[in-house]
Amino acid sequence: MISAAPETHPDAHIDARHTLRVLTINTHKGFTAFNRAFVLPELRDAVRSTRADLVFLQEVHGEHEGHARRWAHWPERPQYEYLADSMWPQFAYGRNAVYQDGDHGNALLSKYPIVEHENIDVSVRKVERRGILYCRIQVPPVDRDVYAYCVHLGLTERDRSAQLRQLSEHVNSRVPDDAALIIAGDFNDWRERATGILEPIGTRDVFKEHTRASARTFPGRLPLLKLDRIYVRGVRIEQAHVLKTAPWPHLSDHVPLFSQVSL
Repeated sequence: MISAAPETHPDAHIDARHTLRVLTINTHKGFTAFNRAFVLPELRDAVRSTRADLVFLQEVHGEHEGHARRWAHWPERPQYEYLADSMWPQFAYGRNAVYQDGDHGNALLSKYPIVEHENIDVSVRKVERRGILYCRIQVPPVDRDVYAYCVHLGLTERDRSAQLRQLSEHVNSRVPDDAALIIAGDFNDWRERATGILEPIGTRDVFKEHTRASARTFPGRLPLLKLDRIYVRGVRIEQAHVLKTAPWPHLSDHVPLFSQVSL
């Protein structure tokens, strides 16, 4: 279904024992834009094709009884477990929004052990529940911990600024200065203010460093807005790609970001 394009297949000469393939995508709860079709099975195939080591997911369902009754192919297990399948033995879920039929939030899928995780409540207003999923991951080939944050920030700049300050405080309190750090997800940051707010903790936007501009990811069919990001610290950036060719624009209202970093 997916061709062997450079954006999904890392260079062969890089030692895979010392690299991490990172993917982030707002799954739109398994639906196409405007909720016209349920495409989670296709999305699972596409995510698997990237061979990512770490997958950062936003807007993923834990459960939804209404959708389960309506859609014939709705999985019997939570969406993040369905996406993890047999490829990512480790996963963590941070439930943010809870309603009558179910819940959704952020998730992280990992090929390596997740030894610690926490869902940080960064909600500013009761009507818009937001969380940041924190995970500490052991990478045995290089005997290092990777600290990962999966984010989905608020819709207003004021809320996002407050949430980014909470994120920075958590990083300062939990992540060693010399550790590998990855922060990825949907920042809703079309005005590109997040980079400046995160600058004191020493992170770099992988796309600004690798391609000189933040990535355009929304809307999926014609990406114009720079909503999604991958920030890193303590790693070397090897690759950075916006996955905007087929089938990705069909699978969500965002297109995903892929990066390869070395530890």
